[in-house]
Amino acid sequence: MFESIENLGMIEASAREFAQKHILPKVMEWDEAQHFPVDVMKELGKLGFLGVLVPHEYGGSGLGYQEYITILTEIGKVCGSIGLSVAAHNSLCTGHIMAFGNEVQKSKYLPLLASGEFIGAWGLTEANTGSDAMRMKCVAIKDGDHYVLNGSKNWITHGKSGDVAVVLARTGELLDSRGITAFIVERGTPGFRAGKKENKLGMRASETAEIIFEDCRVHESQVLGQVGDGFIQAMKVLDGGRISIAALSLGIAKGAYEASVKYAKEREQFGQPIANFQAISFKLADMATRIQAAELLTRQAADLKNNGKKVTEAGAMAKYYASEVCVYASNEAVQIFGGYGYTKDFPVEKYYRDSKLCTIGEGTSEIQKLVISRSILKEQ
Repeated sequence: MFESIENLGMIEASAREFAQKHILPKVMEWDEAQHFPVDVMKELGKLGFLGVLVPHEYGGSGLGYQEYITILTEIGKVCGSIGLSVAAHNSLCTGHIMAFGNEVQKSKYLPLLASGEFIGAWGLTEANTGSDAMRMKCVAIKDGDHYVLNGSKNWITHGKSGDVAVVLARTGELLDSRGITAFIVERGTPGFRAGKKENKLGMRASETAEIIFEDCRVHESQVLGQVGDGFIQAMKVLDGGRISIAALSLGIAKGAYEASVKYAKEREQFGQPIANFQAISFKLADMATRIQAAELLTRQAADLKNNGKKVTEAGAMAKYYASEVCVYASNEAVQIFGGYGYTKDFPVEKYYRDSKLCTIGEGTSEIQKLVISRSILKEQ
């Protein structure tokens, strides 16, 4: 399944070392302040972690999805917020341009994104259209050789700090799957600005904000692919993006599990380590088993993606299961830590807060079940 176990091992070690040295010391400081560390993202860009899937000719690392999963898992084990930002940058903004951009667009933007010189954002969701994306109200009206964008997008990762955004806007009729178009919009374009930054339960160091368009003129050369293909493109981008969230979920789950094993061996009650008690050891056994199953689903989806095969069902299964395991593992971790698990002096309360977004972002668990069930019934 894996292209090179040795290569994966080197990448894993590199990601782990970076996370331990540059992220771990600041995790709680960033979380408390809701600070998005752009400087750390730039350093990740220098390592090649912001252009993991981008080919060498566009300044990327030219790696595959197995390596990508490994990087996200190692970062997620230390900080879900930074893992989320790396995932959104790679899979959504960069991934959309890589998959559907023309040669001029790819040559211009991919090197900037892969190096971390540009931070990427991706705008699909609106205040009243989360899962129901075809009812979007953000519109783009043709005016000569430009499109005029009006409306807003919500829950946008890097909505304030992003240098470039891929934005989905309606160019046709409401509910028409061929009536939505993708645009590349650079920060600084007149009429394009950031709005409210969200105050979140978890993933607090990953910036999430509204972006607003007021008579924002975007040249037709900034259209990604064909006019009207935006929704179809977005669904394909999300297929790959769901593998990202599965990998991030794995990282958070593994972080919570590893912290639990360590604590269970050290914490003593009734004259012995709590790991000796079946109530605790069985929790660890369940966590380990579910995490391994989630990883196998995620690695399988990555293998299909690497080989150019249809990944809609496999990606949805991986994202659905891994994200739910992430919530389960972090919840059990807090229970194992007891009262200490409820304090910010120990790491598991942050895993607990960060985990929930994984069941919501890039398609809720309910949407994943819808995707999976439709795929199953289509096969009959």
